Amino acid sequence: MAKLYFNYSTMNAGKSTILLQASHNYIERGMQTYLLTAQFDNRAGEGRIGSRIGIGADADTFGVGENLFDKIKFRLEQGPCACVFIDEAQFLEEAQVWQLARAVDDLRVPVMCYGLRVDFQGKLFPGSAALLALADEMREVRTICHCGKKATMVIRKDAEGNVLTSGDQVAIGGNERYVSLCRRHWRQAVGDRG
Repeated sequence: MAKLYFNYSTMNAGKSTILLQASHNYIERGMQTYLLTAQFDNRAGEGRIGSRIGIGADADTFGVGENLFDKIKFRLEQGPCACVFIDEAQFLEEAQVWQLARAVDDLRVPVMCYGLRVDFQGKLFPGSAALLALADEMREVRTICHCGKKATMVIRKDAEGNVLTSGDQVAIGGNERYVSLCRRHWRQAVGDRG
């Protein structure tokens, strides 16, 4: 039975690594997968999903306003596909999450989304909010704060290492720019947003 899955975490928890491993498991058993990632996130290269541990795979991309139901339907018309994997799912639009749900329901293909739950200000991304509302199953990918507790928040730093508390919700970056923290240490870092 096909389902819509949302695997979420903070930065640097290994979401892309888990996505690539899950896709590999299908391929190893002779099944095909369809990988998608955000068009504007080209840290691993154009149309590529990459992990910090050095593994990667080519992927199709999704952009603003693109109809993902149509995109998945077209892919399924090209041949068998056992599962759709979506990296950087926080960048999905609400309408696109509904399109994914429709693909699960009407095309009967599982869709596994991997992405951030909240931004550096502790606010839900639109794609993540829609996935939290619509996903059939949700799984937290865990990582830890420097204190050893579970990290659930992330801070953004500027080039000098100062913690930012305002700015655009989306700014592509990695370890040099973002640090995952537990809520307590996030509050300390941003000046206790009580």
